[in-house]
Amino acid sequence: MNALVPLPVLLPLCATGLSLAFGTRLKQFQRFISVAVLTAVLGLSVALMIGADTNGPLTVHLGDFAPPLGITLVADRLSGLMLTVSSAVTLCVLVYSLGQGMADRDEETPVAVFHPAYLILVAGVSCTFLAGDLVNLYVGFEIMLVASFVLLTLGGTGPRIRAGSTYVIISLFSSMLFLTAIAMTYAATGTANFAQLAGRLAGLPLGVQTLIQAMLLTVFAIKAAVFPLAAWLPDSYPTAPAPVTAVFAGLLTKVGVYCMLRTETLLFPGNRLGDLLMAAALASMVVGILGAVAQTDLKRLLSFTLISHIGYMVFGIGLATRQAYGGAIVYVVHHITVQTTLFLVAGLIERRGGTTELTRLGGLARAAPLLAVLFFVPAMNLAGIPPLSGFIGKLGLMRAGVADGSVWAWILVIGSTVTSLLTLYVMAKVWNLAFWRAAPPGQAADGTVLESDDDSGDDDSDEGPDRMPGTGDEGVRPRHEPAGRAVAATLHGHAVTTTTKLPHLMIWATAATVALGLAFTVFAGPLTSYTDRSAAELIARVPYIEAVLGR
Repeated sequence: MNALVPLPVLLPLCATGLSLAFGTRLKQFQRFISVAVLTAVLGLSVALMIGADTNGPLTVHLGDFAPPLGITLVADRLSGLMLTVSSAVTLCVLVYSLGQGMADRDEETPVAVFHPAYLILVAGVSCTFLAGDLVNLYVGFEIMLVASFVLLTLGGTGPRIRAGSTYVIISLFSSMLFLTAIAMTYAATGTANFAQLAGRLAGLPLGVQTLIQAMLLTVFAIKAAVFPLAAWLPDSYPTAPAPVTAVFAGLLTKVGVYCMLRTETLLFPGNRLGDLLMAAALASMVVGILGAVAQTDLKRLLSFTLISHIGYMVFGIGLATRQAYGGAIVYVVHHITVQTTLFLVAGLIERRGGTTELTRLGGLARAAPLLAVLFFVPAMNLAGIPPLSGFIGKLGLMRAGVADGSVWAWILVIGSTVTSLLTLYVMAKVWNLAFWRAAPPGQAADGTVLESDDDSGDDDSDEGPDRMPGTGDEGVRPRHEPAGRAVAATLHGHAVTTTTKLPHLMIWATAATVALGLAFTVFAGPLTSYTDRSAAELIARVPYIEAVLGR
């Protein structure tokens, strides 16, 4: 079973080479490779999750070099669950992107690059979840950064280049801070291996421990978009194509949360910075949801709800009890699925209604009832309506807060309740404006060609400051006056045509993520039991350390 541990990283990397070699000429082969590999990774992830739950943490030392010299990969209950959920979500998003690419007839080279970049992203995510030391955790982050920049700027349109540049600048800053923290840790302890650090960090002066802990938390908080380090997210994600935005919002921020969970339990037990984490959790909840209330664009609204609900997970980490960790893990896997689904639905709404600007939408419940259902279920799940998984995760966290009984815990319980109610208000606003009310005058009709944001400059000019010569969008003009501009447009950044008949693959993929979110409700008992065992393993630390060091 240990031999399976590296495969979720190696398979996507090997497939990337095949995809690059043959993908530009053999489009069907490229699509087959991507789907087959991600399906295999999903199967491996399930096997690792079951194996870790049955036999304890699974480890492999690549090259048979013992720590601290070798590369150590570890799959315990937490990483196995994260791998499984992330693999399922990335597979669904890939199928969605295939439907979008085929519907838009995007056959240009930038779209051929989408598959290799996507596979590299999956490899980076898997590497992060399996990393047994700080250096390989950093490597996983950098793999994700390279792939993320390619995916964010796919098509080379102006808004995507700007958003990608912001993302890269923030990521490079966090990477430099991460490298500094790794260097300090290695200088102080002589190792970067998690299992060895678990024993050696305790022998350092308290000030040194706190400095290293604060630096690592800052790095992971940037990745997770925890307030006040989340200002980059609402401007970076909405410009990307729907499948890219969905996987970024649903998955990449949770990588940061996972790293916070791992380091706070394994390296820094004792919860020295618990009050700081709970203050950041409260600020994320309140600022994020108030930002969502103020938005009228669906993608930006969802970006702010993302920031807000990261606060729930940080709440659990800040409490640092078994019940709180269990609730946080439940909420992580719930939020990965629900947030991904809502961004996929936003892409369908843009294709059906011609915009994601809520003031220009209406009547979708009558015009597209299936689309209405696909939005309503995850929206209520995000709001925490019983008995859905969002309610189960929030209830677990609130019960942990009440059991803790501290002032900060009670403040967070109240803040969680208010945030949940405001989330329901925000989702109801989206439902009323986009689905329930009658369609407003001027909404894009079927067959309207929507210009991308790059085509929205002066009508008398062929090129504006945002137009990118050579990308294929220079001559795009709408045949009708659109209801709104499709900022994300196609994978290639071209204009998109509205249609009453949504692509089947996009519908099926979105329905699959909705079903996955509902599965967490149906199987809530086994899920919460598993997360409770995961939390107990995190707090114990001994099984992880013994599995790695062989004691």
